Amino acid sequence: MNRPPLLLAALALLLAGCGDDRSGTLGPAPTAASPTTAPPATSPRPATPPPQVSSPPPTAASWAPTSGTPTPRPTGTRTTTTVQLWFVRDGTLAPTRRTRAATVATSRLALAELAAGPTPAETGAGMATLVPGPVEVTRIAGGTATVVPPSAFAAGDERALRLRRAQVVWTLTQFPAVRRVAFAGGPAELVLTRADLDDLLAPIVVTEPVVGQRVTRPVTVAGTANVYEATVSIRVLDASGRVVGTGFTTASCGTGCRGDYRATVTYRLPAAGAGTVEVYEVSPQDGSRAHVVTIPVQLAATG
Repeated sequence: MNRPPLLLAALALLLAGCGDDRSGTLGPAPTAASPTTAPPATSPRPATPPPQVSSPPPTAASWAPTSGTPTPRPTGTRTTTTVQLWFVRDGTLAPTRRTRAATVATSRLALAELAAGPTPAETGAGMATLVPGPVEVTRIAGGTATVVPPSAFAAGDERALRLRRAQVVWTLTQFPAVRRVAFAGGPAELVLTRADLDDLLAPIVVTEPVVGQRVTRPVTVAGTANVYEATVSIRVLDASGRVVGTGFTTASCGTGCRGDYRATVTYRLPAAGAGTVEVYEVSPQDGSRAHVVTIPVQLAATG
C-alpha cells in the first residue's frame, strides 16, 4: 500500500479545517462594551431603567446647535427650511427659529427674518431686534460672509452696536460655509467671529425649546451654560404656574467655561394648554434660582 499520499491528504484536510476563513463577514459592530463579569444564569440582575428626567450632555462641546442648521424638509407638496435667529433679550443674545419656504439664498432669508423682528409671542417673552433694516450679503468666500448694513446700523451707544453686530454674526455663522462676518461700508472693514462676541451671551442660553413651540412629554431642553459646577436645573410649569415636572443635567463644562447641555424632562398635565419651561442655576450661596430663562410653550396633554 502506498501510505505517503494518504498521509499527505489527511494532513491537508486537517490544516484546512484549522485555517483562517477570510471570506466570511465580521457581523454587526458592537454598540457597547461587554460587561467584564456576566451575572449568574440562575439569578439575573434586573435591568436598570434609564433616568426619566435627564440625559447626559453631548460628548463634544460644539456651540452651534444642530437644530439651527437649515434643513430642507417636505411639507405637503412644498419644501421648507428652518433657520436660527438671534434676537436680544435682557441685554444679551437669545436664539429662536423660523421655518419658511425653501430658498437657495438661506443667508439672505435669515437676515431678512432678523430685521423683521420677533413674533408677538417672542415680544411678550422679552425678545427684540436691534437690527434696523435688512443687511445685505454681498459675497461668501473662504469662510467669510461680507455684509453691508443699512446706514442706521451704527446708531446708538457702543453696547447697542455690539449687540447689533452680534445678532448678525451669530445668525450667519450657523451656516457651515460661514465662520466669520466682515462688515463693509464703514471707514474700514471689520471682521468678527462668535468668539469675539461671546461675552454677550447670558450664563444660560436655551436653544430648545423655542418660544411658542408645542412640546410633548418628555420635553427636550438644550443649550449652553456657564454655571456653578456645570449644573443646569429645569422646571416645567402649567398655565397657573404650578410645577408639573422637574429635572436637571450637567453641561460639558462649567464654573468659568461654557459647555453644552441636553436633558429630557417628564411632566404630568391632564389637558393641553399654555405652560413654561424654566432653566436656571441653583445659587451656591443661598439655594435660590439664579440666571432664570423662561420659555413660554404649549404643553401637550399627558393623559
